[in-house]
Amino acid sequence: MSTDSIPAKPKNKEPYQQAYYPPVPTGYIRWVRTSIVWQFIRFWVINFKILRLLLKSHH
Repeated sequence: MSTDSIPAKPKNKEPYQQAYYPPVPTGYIRWVRTSIVWQFIRFWVINFKILRLLLKSHH
C-alpha cells in the first residue's frame, strides 16, 4: 500500500487551538451590522441603484 493515497491532515485544525476559532469582529464591524442608521442609509442606496437600473432598462 502506498502512502500517496492517504490524505494529509489539515494544519491548524486541532480542536481547542487558537487557529480553530473564527476571528472576532472589530467594534466598527459590530456597529455596521447592528446600526439602524447605517442600515437605513444602505437601504436607500441599494433602492436607488435598483431604480436607476430599472429606468435604464425601459428606454
